[in-house]
Parts: sequence; C-alpha cells; structure tokens
Amino acid sequence: MKLVLHRTVKSARSTEGFLEVDGRFQSYTLEPTYREKPGIPVSVWKVMGKTAIPVGTYSVDVTFFNKPKYYSPVLIDVPGFAGIRIHIGNFPKDTDGCILVGTKLGTDKVVNSKIAFDALMQHFDAARGNNEGVQITVMDDWGAAPNLAAAAPQQLVAAAAANSKASRTATVT
Repeated sequence: MKLVLHRTVKSARSTEGFLEVDGRFQSYTLEPTYREKPGIPVSVWKVMGKTAIPVGTYSVDVTFFNKPKYYSPVLIDVPGFAGIRIHIGNFPKDTDGCILVGTKLGTDKVVNSKIAFDALMQHFDAARGNNEGVQITVMDDWGAAPNLAAAAPQQLVAAAAANSKASRTATVT
C-alpha cells in the first residue's frame, strides 16, 4: 500500500495537507510546524515535538501506541526522529511531532480525527490481510489541492461507521 502525504500550507503553528492511499484522497492532515532546511542536519533545525518530519519515503508498521492506548501506524527510520505516528488529534498541541488525520481542515486544525483515523486503519487492516507492505512518501506540495472526486471526505463517515469503536480501542487492566 502506498500513502502520499502532500504538504500544502505552512504556518507558524502547523503544517496542513492531505493524505492519499493508493492514489485516492483519504483525509486531511495536520503536522507540527515546518522547519526543514534541505542540506542542513536535522539536529540544527528540529525543535523536539514541534517540528514536521523531513520529506522522504518511509516504511510504515502498525504497533501499540501506549499514549492513549490503541494501535496506530508508526513511520520507520525517519532521520533525526523516533516514534513518529499517524494518530488521532485535532490541534498542533496534539501532534507531539506526529501526523494527525481528519475529515475536514481548518486553520491549524483537523476535524473528525477519530472518524478519519478509523477509516485509514481499515486500509491498514486490508494491507495486513494481503501481506502487503506499507510505505508513505512525505512531500512538499505547497498550494496543491486534493482530488475530492476520487474520494470525498463524506465517504470517510460511512467507512468509519462500519468500523466498531471496540476494534480500535484496547483496554488495559
């Protein structure tokens, strides 16, 4: 499965964009502030927990996320970063250096993150069932717009409704 994260807008607080799965629009994205300086080591421009990851292509796995206790995708071997996940959240403060997904995008926020996340996880479940690897390409695509005709955000609502809440939440006793 191939994911592409298109970064489209950068502000002082966040980086907005959209995610495609196998060439089809999946969700909007929110990342921390874009600070990348090509050719300069990550350690020079990174602010811990508040910096979007470098552009590139990364392998993705699904592992248990101990905070707040559910399974989520984790990007592997991101230069200068560790534990970068795609997870639920709405605002820059929720990113903790990671990628948030939502069905709608506002200034420095995504909306309906849980719905978008559950719909995305259905793709991961299918890939796992097919023994298919997953990669994500993160690219700067400033000003680009998603092809909503390929898959409108409203379709995420229907997809998520088919997915039970219990299938994504782990109970720790």
